[in-house]
Amino acid sequence: MAELALLTTALLFGGTLLYSFGFAAFLFTSLPAETAGPLIRKAFPHFYIFVFVTSLLAAGLLAVADPLAAFALGAVSGTTIYARQVLMPAINAATDNADKGRFKRLHGFSVAITLAHIAVAGFVILRIANV
Repeated sequence: MAELALLTTALLFGGTLLYSFGFAAFLFTSLPAETAGPLIRKAFPHFYIFVFVTSLLAAGLLAVADPLAAFALGAVSGTTIYARQVLMPAINAATDNADKGRFKRLHGFSVAITLAHIAVAGFVILRIANV
């Protein structure tokens, strides 16, 4: 069970890194902003579902063996719901209303949440690997 939890958490870690620093950056450097923006807007709901499912699955796999790691991954899952259902629509609304200041604040907060998710996944990977 620990091996499957490790692989699932590694998928979360790698997938989040790739999406955040690879895919999103690639889109904005390869496409005009008026094309990249709507495309990334369509992709983010799927990204959040990926983070939610993988973190929840890994938390479930670790619930008995490592309650602290399970709790940490459960927190990732919970904050992902907030990011997808509350924060993302607010960011989109700020973009639609050309409210650059609000967009920057909200986007910065979403980046901080994603970086925290990456850090938690890395923490759990190291914790599981050292067991």
